[in-house]
Amino acid sequence: MEVNKVYHGFRLYEIRDIKEINSKAYIFEHEKSGARLLKIQNDDDNKVFSISFRTPPSDNTGVPHIIEHSVLCGSRKYPVKEPFVELIKGSLQTFLNAMTYPDKTMYPVASKNEKDFFNLMDVYLDAVFYPNIYKTKEILMQEGWHYELFDKEGELTYRGVVYNEMKGAFSSPEGILFRKISETLFPDTTYGYESGGDPDYIPELTYEAFLDFHKKYYHPSNSYIYLYGNGDLNKELEFIDGYLKDFDKTEIYSEIEFQPPFDEIKEFMMDYPIAQDEDEKEKTFLSLNFVTGDSRNVEEALALEILEHILLGTFASPLKKALIDAGLGKDVFGSFEGSMLQPMFSIIVKGSEIDKKDKFKEVVFETLRKLVKEGIDKKLIEASINKIEFQMREAEHDSAPKGLLYGIKVMNSWLYDAHPTVYLEYDVPLKNIKEGMKGRYFENLIEKYLINNKHASLLVLKPKKGLLDEKERALKEKLKKIKESMSDENLNEIIENTKKLLKRQETPDSKEALETIPVLSISDIKREADKLPLVEKNLNGCKLLFHPVFTNKIVYTNFYFDVDKVDYNLLPYASLLGSLLGKLSTKNYCYEELAKEIDINIGGIRFYTEIIERVDDIEAFKPIFVIESKCLADKTPKMLEIIGEIINRTLFDDKKKIKEIIQQTKSRLEMIMIDRGHSVASKRLVSYFSKAGKLNEIMSGTEYYKFIANLEKNFDTFENELIEKLKLVKDRIFNINNLLLSLTCEEKDLSVYEKNIHFILDDLNKEKLNKVDFNIKVSKDNEGLLTQANVQYVAKGYNYRRLGYEYNGAMQVLRTIVSLDYLWNKVRVQGGAYGCFMNIERNGTLTFASYRDPNLKETLKAYDEVPQYIEKLEIDDREMTKYIIGTMSKLDYPLNPFMKGRVSDENYMRGITYEDIQREREEVLDTTLQKIKNLKNVIEDTLKQEYICVLGNENKIKQNQDMFNKLVKVFE
Repeated sequence: MEVNKVYHGFRLYEIRDIKEINSKAYIFEHEKSGARLLKIQNDDDNKVFSISFRTPPSDNTGVPHIIEHSVLCGSRKYPVKEPFVELIKGSLQTFLNAMTYPDKTMYPVASKNEKDFFNLMDVYLDAVFYPNIYKTKEILMQEGWHYELFDKEGELTYRGVVYNEMKGAFSSPEGILFRKISETLFPDTTYGYESGGDPDYIPELTYEAFLDFHKKYYHPSNSYIYLYGNGDLNKELEFIDGYLKDFDKTEIYSEIEFQPPFDEIKEFMMDYPIAQDEDEKEKTFLSLNFVTGDSRNVEEALALEILEHILLGTFASPLKKALIDAGLGKDVFGSFEGSMLQPMFSIIVKGSEIDKKDKFKEVVFETLRKLVKEGIDKKLIEASINKIEFQMREAEHDSAPKGLLYGIKVMNSWLYDAHPTVYLEYDVPLKNIKEGMKGRYFENLIEKYLINNKHASLLVLKPKKGLLDEKERALKEKLKKIKESMSDENLNEIIENTKKLLKRQETPDSKEALETIPVLSISDIKREADKLPLVEKNLNGCKLLFHPVFTNKIVYTNFYFDVDKVDYNLLPYASLLGSLLGKLSTKNYCYEELAKEIDINIGGIRFYTEIIERVDDIEAFKPIFVIESKCLADKTPKMLEIIGEIINRTLFDDKKKIKEIIQQTKSRLEMIMIDRGHSVASKRLVSYFSKAGKLNEIMSGTEYYKFIANLEKNFDTFENELIEKLKLVKDRIFNINNLLLSLTCEEKDLSVYEKNIHFILDDLNKEKLNKVDFNIKVSKDNEGLLTQANVQYVAKGYNYRRLGYEYNGAMQVLRTIVSLDYLWNKVRVQGGAYGCFMNIERNGTLTFASYRDPNLKETLKAYDEVPQYIEKLEIDDREMTKYIIGTMSKLDYPLNPFMKGRVSDENYMRGITYEDIQREREEVLDTTLQKIKNLKNVIEDTLKQEYICVLGNENKIKQNQDMFNKLVKVFE
C-alpha cells in the first residue's frame, strides 16, 4: 500500500513501524464518511476489531452506558432481541463485549477464525449504526429503566439492567469514592458526570434524550475504527466501507473541554452507607486528588504512572510508609487514571477518621517536600521504571487479547486528536525518563503536579449508619407520591407497558430472525485438542514440569508446595504467609531494599494458596502454596536468588510491619468481596457440601476474611502467638519433599534455571513430614450473608457426582444453553440482574449464581425451574450447532505463554489427561438435543438438595429470613 492512495474509500495517510510491538501501523480516513481507521498489522492470528465513539455525558442519567447496552439489542440486519448473546452462544470469539468510559464507548470483538471475525464485525457495525432502539421503546425500558406495575393496587418500582448494575456499583465505598473523585475535580466538564449512570438520576432519562444521544454521537465522523492482527487489510477495508459509504462526513461537536484550574485545593465531605449496628470507627476514607496535565503528553503520563508506583506502590514507597507510620489509616494506595484528557492522580487512605483530615494533608505535603529537597532514592526510581517497563513489554493479560489492550491504549491519544500510535511507541519517552532520573526528573514532577498544583481536591468519604435505609425509604416515598399523582389513565399505561415488555421478553425470537445471525459450521473446528507442551524432568531430586514455548525472552516459573503437613487450625496462617512474604525484611535485605530488588529484577511475583481437587477421586484434594514469578531470561539467577532469600530467610520479628500488612489484607479483601459477590457466595455455598470447598473457604473466602479481621482487631493480644504460628507453618510448607517445580520458557533458557535452582533447594527443610488428617466437617448452613450492598448475589448448587452422576462434555453445552438462553432471559432480562451463570465442573460441583441482582426468592425459583426448561427445550440442528461452537470458544480460548504452562500444571496436578481433554472435546462436538435432555435429572437432583447461599442487602435478606438457617454479618 502507498501513502495518499485511496483503498475502498479509505485514504492512507501514514505507514509507520512500531518496533516496540513488532508491528506496522496504517492510518486512514474514510473520505466520504469521515471515519478514522487504524490498522496494527503483525503476525498475531488473534485478530481484533473495535469501533469506538467519543460520547461525553452532560448529566448523570447514564445515557452513554444505556446506549452501549441497547444498541446490542437488535438491528436492521439482525432483528433478534439479543444479537450480542446470540454471538456469544455461537461464535469462536476470543473477546466480545462493549465498554463505557467517562468520555468514550468502545465495541471490541476478537477471533482467530477469519470467517467468524467478519461475522462479528458485521453484527457490531450494524448494531451501532442501525439499532432497533428507534422502533422498539421496550429496549430502553429493559436495559435502562422503567416503571414496573402489574395492577393498580401494586407497588410502583423501578426496574432495568443498567439501573441495577449501577446500584451494585454504588454499593461499595471504593466504588463511590472513585466516582466522587472525578466529580470533585471536574465540576464544569463532562468528567464531573457519571457516564455509567447514578441510580438516583437514571430514571430522569427520557426516551427522546436517549435517541438524541445516539443520533448525535453514533456517526462515522465521530468514530474510531481499530484493526489488529494478521488479517487481510484490503479485505477488511472493503468490508467496512460497505457500511461507511452510506454516510456523509459531518461536523459533530464532541470535543472534551478542559476544566479550568482551581485557585485553591477544594475540600468535600460525603457519606457512604454502613449498617445500623456497624461500628463507624476507622471507616473513613481520605483522598487527595490532583489533575495532572494532558494525556496527549505521553512521556509525562508514563512518568506519572511510574511516580504513582514510586510513592505508593509498595511498602517501601516513601509516601505510603509516611502515611502508615503517622497512624493515619489501615491501608494506603494510589491511583493514576491516565485514560482521560486530563489525567487524575490520587493518594488514598482507608480506615481513617474525619479528624485526621488535616494531619493527612500535612503528612502528604511534608513528605513530598522532603523528597524534593533531599532527592528520591535512585534505586527506588530504577525499580519502579523496571516494573512498569516489564508490564509494557510483556503486554499480557489473562482475560483479554493483547491486541485489545493495545486498542484501548491508543485511545489515550487518538480520542483527543493526537497521533494514535504514540502510546505504543514507548521507547523514546522511556529513554528520556531513564536519562532524566539521573537528575531531578521525578522531583520536578512532584513539585509541578503535587506540591504546587492547586487543581486538586481533598475528599473525605465518611460512614453513615442507616444511610441505605434512609435512601430506600425516600425512594419508596418518592415512588408512592409519583403513583398517587398519576391519573387512572397513566397507571393503566404503565401496567400496559409492563405487560408489553414482559411479553416481548418472554416471546422467543422467530426462526427467521435467528437465522439472520451468522453461524460457523462444526467443520470449522478441528476435532483434535491441542497438546500443551510438558516434559517431566528430575532436577536435584525434585520433579520439574518443563513447558518449552516461545516466550519472547521471558522466563515464567511456579513453585507448588503441598500444604497437607500443616494442621487444620493453622491453614489460614498459610494464606496469611502468602500476604506477608516479599513484604518483610529477610536475613540479607531490609524490606525497603527487598522491594527494590524485586522490582529491578523480577517482572512480577505472587505468593498464594489454592486447593487442588483430583478429578479421578472426588474425595482426593490438597491445599498447595504457590509461588508464581517471571523475569527477563538474563535475570533468572537473580530471580531465583531473591525467591530463595524470601522463602528461606524471611524474618518475622517486625510486629509493626506484620500488623500493617494484616490491615492492608483486610482492606483489599473487603474491596474484592463487594466487587465479586457472586464468587464469594458461590465459594461459601460449596463449603456446605464439599470438604475441599470448606478448606477453600477458610483459606480464601468469607471465613478467611473473618480470621484476618479478628487478627487485626486483637493483634496486640495475639502478636507473639501469631509469629510462632507463622514460623511453624513456614517450616512445614517450605520443605523439599513438598515441592513440585514448573518452568515455562524457551529451550535455550532451561540450563540457566537448572544451574541456579540451588538458590532455593539448598536451604529448604529436608525432614520427612507426615500428612495431616484434616478431619473436616461440613454442614448445610444455607446462610444469608448480610451487607449494605444495594443488590444480591444468589447462589444455589451441589455436587452431582455425589449423587451418582458422571461428568460429560455435553454438560458444558448445557451450561452454554442454560446460562445464555434461560438464565439470561429469566434472571437478567426479566429479573433485571446484571448477570447470571450456571457452572459445571469435572469434580462434580454444579452451581448457579447471579450478579448484582435486585431479587432473591424470584431468582431461586428461576433456578428451580431449569429442569422444566430442559424438558420443554426444542432446538433445531442449526441452533445446536451454534451452542456447540459457543462452547468450543471457551475450550479453545487462546493461551498466552504463561497460561500454557499454568493450565498444563493444573491438569497434571488434578489428574486431567490429554485423553480426558480429547474425550470432553468429542463429547461437546457430538452433543445432540437428546443428550441435553438426558441431563435434566442431573440438574433436578442437584437442585433438590436445597443448598443455597445469598450475599446481599441486609433488609432484603431479613425480609426472607425463613429461607435461611443462619444470618451472618459479613463486615464488622
